[in-house]
Amino acid sequence: MIKQGKCFFTSESVSKGHPDKVCDQISDAILDEILKKDKTARVACETYITRGLVVIGGEITTRTWVDVEQIARDVIKNIGYDDAKYGFNYKTCAVINVIGKQSPDISQGVDVGGAGDQGLMVGYAVNETPELMPLSLVLSHEILKNLEQVRKNGTLAYLGPDAKSQVTVEYQDGKPVRVDTVVISTQHTEEILDKSGEKITEKSKKEIADAALTPEIKKWMDKNTKIYINPTGKFVIGGPQSDTGLTGRKIIVDTYGGRCPHGGGAFSGKDPTKVDRSAAYMARYIAKNIVAAGLAHECTVQLAYAIGREEPVGFYVDTDGTGVLPDEKLAQIARKLFPLTPRGIIEHFKLRSPVYCPTAAYGHFGRKEFAWEKTDKVSALKKAAK
Repeated sequence: MIKQGKCFFTSESVSKGHPDKVCDQISDAILDEILKKDKTARVACETYITRGLVVIGGEITTRTWVDVEQIARDVIKNIGYDDAKYGFNYKTCAVINVIGKQSPDISQGVDVGGAGDQGLMVGYAVNETPELMPLSLVLSHEILKNLEQVRKNGTLAYLGPDAKSQVTVEYQDGKPVRVDTVVISTQHTEEILDKSGEKITEKSKKEIADAALTPEIKKWMDKNTKIYINPTGKFVIGGPQSDTGLTGRKIIVDTYGGRCPHGGGAFSGKDPTKVDRSAAYMARYIAKNIVAAGLAHECTVQLAYAIGREEPVGFYVDTDGTGVLPDEKLAQIARKLFPLTPRGIIEHFKLRSPVYCPTAAYGHFGRKEFAWEKTDKVSALKKAAK
């Protein structure tokens, strides 16, 4: 929880064209395509990307076949790496497939409804935004969505697919009061460089800021807010040409922007028997419904599992002193109202459907299109709390 007095909290986000996010989207696109044809498939798909090369590996056990290479190229094309000027091209890159099968030692436990791995998963919610997410992360995501829009519609055609954002929010006595600092680093072509060739022009900085910082973001800003656009000067060489990418390397961007603990498990490329993913969705669902029901201002939920076992070995609710009931009582209520076995979670959210690729950019939480973002347990929680 953000404590009393004045403090500053920061979250970051990355665009669809960031190398790590390219890998997440490829892994989840492969998962989706498999689930369209085989809902019982076991998928743990990892992607690595670097200059001119995509390597896809992991363990997949399925009765169907999908064109892994074509899926990868389609994802890269849709992101916007369709021209050599961006340093990477879906047409000319090499795609290597080194996928294997899931170990039978794991599957014998999963087949009977047990968890696909051991581990702990964390969910979180806070009532400082309509999404019940940290403000700094919501704004960081929004900045990059805005830049993607003007890049794809041609308004700022000089932008490239790779970009990062960072927002620092000032808090007073636990409440967000203003945005203190915004950092935007976005790939671009050479046409917006100034005469020195070392920096982008002031005109282009203004265009980028105007496009990224919509009124919904600016309402949190004031005359003292610091704005840094491409603070190194320029960002011509970006994407996989400048940085390797890996599936699962942006777990804080994917979750809560650093506002709560993280269980350590990544999401993308994993079918729902992997509780790293499915139980993290349930933990968010529980935390969000508790906050939406007015039972706490802030809530952290942890689940933990043993591989091959159905029931969680650990479960707690922590409202950091903001709950209207003791945390122990809220945990007891939640255990009765929410399914916590892997099988129950999968059925509740219908997780054997191809719903995953959209999660692989701009966060897995705080977006109403996902089943785990519903607040349909509010009435039941309020009733139980009485």
